[in-house]
Amino acid sequence: MTIRVVIADDDALLRAGVALVLGSADGIEVVGEAADGLQAVELCRAAVPDVVLMDVRMPGIDGVEATRRIVAARPPTRVLVLTTFHHDDYVWGALRAGAAGFLLKRASPERLIDAVQTLAAGESVLDPAVTRDLVGQLVAASPGRERPGPRDRRLARLTAREREVLRQAAEGYSNAQIAELLLLAESTVKTHLKRILAKIDARDRAQAVAIAYQSGLMASEGEPPGNGTDRNLNE
Repeated sequence: MTIRVVIADDDALLRAGVALVLGSADGIEVVGEAADGLQAVELCRAAVPDVVLMDVRMPGIDGVEATRRIVAARPPTRVLVLTTFHHDDYVWGALRAGAAGFLLKRASPERLIDAVQTLAAGESVLDPAVTRDLVGQLVAASPGRERPGPRDRRLARLTAREREVLRQAAEGYSNAQIAELLLLAESTVKTHLKRILAKIDARDRAQAVAIAYQSGLMASEGEPPGNGTDRNLNE
């Protein structure tokens, strides 16, 4: 089946470049482009895309509000947030609004195509560099920044191993990296993640990460990323 994609960004040159990259991939069709958040919402209602590539800093309604409206109106549509910055407060807002993942705009064409295919398959894409910085921001909870909430009772349903798997996922590690870090088979990590999603009522990995942040799991267990052993985050 062809993956229908909408590109929402106020930079016309970037939209053209992304459309060119996606148009070169088999099984992906760009069905529309939007220059602002409101236009993105209206276009999604008309074009019914499978995936929306969403800039978060746009005129009118921003990408966070556009994501919220799109997900509310059409849950099957998956939103991938594109951001220029590692430290971007909008990413956290978009994740809470229902985005299924986020990726840096400077990602390679191959990475972008893979991300679209991954979201269309029902999985999430969490750029490790952005995730690492986002975790660091929330753990630090500096003045003026939203602090993590009290421990979510849903986390009480998780075993100690499942909490550790969730924490590693929230730091941006892939299934293969989590398996290596915790000395598990990758298939076991996938099983743990499926059970975690079911236990905490999360629709996907991205929402599970949002719950981990919001609950205070990241602030209360272990040290912030960037300390201790340096790990490869680029896989």
